[in-house]
Amino acid sequence: MRFVPKLSITGLIATALLSLNLATPSWAEDKALTVISFGGASGDAMKSAYFTPFAEKTGIKLTPGDYNGEFSKIRAMVETGNVSWDVVEVESPEMVRGCEEGQLEEINWDKVGKDHLLPNAVSKCGMGIFVWSTVIAYDKDKLKTPPKNWADFWNVKDFPGKRALRKGAKYTLEFALLADGVPAADLYKTLATSEGVDKAFKKLDELKPNIQWWEAGAQPPQWLIAGDVVMSSAYNGRVAAAQKEGKPLAIAWDQSIYDMDYFTIVKGSKSVEAAHEFLKFASQADAQAAYSKQIPYGPVNPTAVEGLPEDQAKQLPTYKENLANAIAIDTQFWVDNGEELEQRFTAWAAK
Repeated sequence: MRFVPKLSITGLIATALLSLNLATPSWAEDKALTVISFGGASGDAMKSAYFTPFAEKTGIKLTPGDYNGEFSKIRAMVETGNVSWDVVEVESPEMVRGCEEGQLEEINWDKVGKDHLLPNAVSKCGMGIFVWSTVIAYDKDKLKTPPKNWADFWNVKDFPGKRALRKGAKYTLEFALLADGVPAADLYKTLATSEGVDKAFKKLDELKPNIQWWEAGAQPPQWLIAGDVVMSSAYNGRVAAAQKEGKPLAIAWDQSIYDMDYFTIVKGSKSVEAAHEFLKFASQADAQAAYSKQIPYGPVNPTAVEGLPEDQAKQLPTYKENLANAIAIDTQFWVDNGEELEQRFTAWAAK
């Protein structure tokens, strides 16, 4: 006969507490989660589709914040050990570079799940959250002839007035080469050469007196509506948000560049388990559809599209006609060359 020792009342209580502790998900012990996005209309949509429902479902206090994509802030937090952000939205090159540099936690896909996501949304240190495009935006009430491509954007004779471009090398150099006639198929092959980079900056020199630089995604629609610029590079979702408010803005989709934004977890976060639960929540079809209904960025969960009306689906970067002459960003190119080109661009812009 196997001997079974008697347990005291204290022992029974301790055993019960231990079993309860083992049964409680470790993420529930985290009392708070800070999620940083690019803010604006997208941040508002995230709050409604992700942040508030997640907090209500889990009881975890979620504190949203925003930034303009300065990865140096994340790097400084990790290097000093003073990590105050948990989940951060980043663009694809920053996600890959941050992962390689050890600034981001590796995603535990067993906890998040990945079979329901687009392949490109599954990465070592990031979960894709939406597909977006940088397009040409303009006020259709002020331009009788709409611009069709980046050559038109550079054409100040037929389209006089200020233009706005994002203050940075990424996208800006690509647009300059496209305006100079470089075929989309040869875009990154050209930009990978010193001659190609010189060509892009020379083309930018032509337009520099007419450029107004933007740094926040909300600025292009604001400047277009105010009449400060006649056209601008812009995030398609920000333009759509202005259109929803009745503003007469329009988009030229040809030669747009599309990318995917990712949710990442900052290395050293004290809420890693809660962060994984948040990623799992944000990847679900209903949450993704709720986000895309408010701002037309393409969901990374294909099932989410089924929950969108046709008129909203047509506004997505992933809609067939919008993708026809669009260009996928070369993430690896910017991982390999981004810092050097951004430094050269900063020096050029300051002249």
